[in-house]
Amino acid sequence: MNECPRPHDLVRLTPRAARRLAAQAPAWAGAGLRHSGWATVRRAYVGGAVGIGIRGLHRQERYAASVPAIDIAQIVTPESLIGKAPLRDHAAFAALDGVLAAARAHRLTAAPIGAAGFELGTGLRALHAQSDLDVIVRAQPSQRALLAFARALADLPVRVDVEVAFGDGYGAALEEVVRGGPMLVKTPGGPRMLPAFSAPRAAVQALVAEAELTPKPALVDRRGSGAHEDLTLELLLRSAAVLLNTFEAVADAALAATLNAPLRERLGEIGRKGERRMLEATGGVNTHRGAIWSLGLLVAAQAAADTRDPTAIASLAASIASLPDAARDTSDSHGSRACARFGVRGAAGEAQDGFPHVLNRALPALRAARERGAAEWVARVDALLAIMTSLDDTCVLHRGGAAALRAAQDGAAATLAAGGIGTPEGARAFAALEAELLAYNASPGGAADALGAALFLDSIERETWA
Repeated sequence: MNECPRPHDLVRLTPRAARRLAAQAPAWAGAGLRHSGWATVRRAYVGGAVGIGIRGLHRQERYAASVPAIDIAQIVTPESLIGKAPLRDHAAFAALDGVLAAARAHRLTAAPIGAAGFELGTGLRALHAQSDLDVIVRAQPSQRALLAFARALADLPVRVDVEVAFGDGYGAALEEVVRGGPMLVKTPGGPRMLPAFSAPRAAVQALVAEAELTPKPALVDRRGSGAHEDLTLELLLRSAAVLLNTFEAVADAALAATLNAPLRERLGEIGRKGERRMLEATGGVNTHRGAIWSLGLLVAAQAAADTRDPTAIASLAASIASLPDAARDTSDSHGSRACARFGVRGAAGEAQDGFPHVLNRALPALRAARERGAAEWVARVDALLAIMTSLDDTCVLHRGGAAALRAAQDGAAATLAAGGIGTPEGARAFAALEAELLAYNASPGGAADALGAALFLDSIERETWA
């Protein structure tokens, strides 16, 4: 298998894997599997394990399983089924053309999943007489576009169930997304409720999305702790959750405030209180100090400017970051020591310059990957790599020195030059980059913070969750 399957992809298993699962499954699933060898991916791909669902001969017959990636011989994406002619007439297929046209009219990309997608992709009958049409939207849409799309589907003679895949392994029903308020979301860790959209909550979700993004080179992700001995994914998620009050306080302080030194000092006071709350939640482990700085500035700027434009938000955040805060003391931080030793400007310089790695590297990489139809996790990993190519990452410098930084920058550039994480050559270059960083015991934590900032601004611009 040359690529990582995503939820709702169809996969054809190797004959040996099909026989093995047939022996494990109930008799009805075994019979169906022996005939087809096809399954549907149920959850995000993590570390070689692919969660699949096998269809039996009847609607109520389903069998959940997990297979190694090497057991997958072929992947068929929902997007590859767009325009494919069905082998028989069915109301769901008749409605599909209208759904796809409505999606295009609102600059969305919709594709068939569920029974209709299974039948189109495999040629095996899966739809019954009363089947709904299931589709997925994976184009990082805006709230306005989704609302217009939902209205366009209301008059179709067949019920259309739409899943909006708006993140790395995250998805929600279209009705949940457009109704406003709290939203039930499928995540790689199971279903959970996301509250009504707001900038402070978007900042927390950006931290969650960055932490869960997999794979990341030598960083904590769903595979493990990378180069860190004191960090886990659970710890990062716990830390992110306790920072909501901090970001809400930042937004409240900046709302309609005058851009001056007292505001900067007030924001600094809130940020330091947030750091203490973070350390209490993590038992003294620094999980998000850099993110509190960068995201705190961006949340404040967004509240003060009341805009969704990333450039305008970053520009105002730079102005705030350039104001003095007499109480700020970074003399004993790893970042400040790395700045002094290696002559770099670190997170403070990045913010004061208007977040150039976010605006000029990460966001263009996200948009370009989405434009070419890449999976969202691919877009985000490639955005992280784009940041790494030129960021003077003080986390890497602190842990591995100048040699580690060169390895990080060169390895990230080599991965992108090979086609990015979503290609076989890029995946091999990524593995080499990660191995080298682990040998230095270095992780690109500064780049991860910048990616979190990019996901936040991207989320604000589109007015939807990261």
